[in-house]
Amino acid sequence: MARGWESKSVEAQMEEAADARRSPRGEALTPEQLEKVREKGNLTLSRKRVQHELDHSSSPRYAKLLKKSIRELDRRLKELG
Repeated sequence: MARGWESKSVEAQMEEAADARRSPRGEALTPEQLEKVREKGNLTLSRKRVQHELDHSSSPRYAKLLKKSIRELDRRLKELG
């Protein structure tokens, strides 16, 4: 049973990757556009990780640093559009 779930997950990831290489109109994206999509995904993932750390942080100093990191990630995401 677990093996079937793994293959479905891999298949879904492959489909997502193929979709990411296409624009909303179904056209292939340029290398620059693909890089922008990848960077936005990386920033979004980083923000989720930092938010998770902030949610579980008990140190006020560390929480302050994490909030600053979130602001910077938000700024960079906004730049990407």
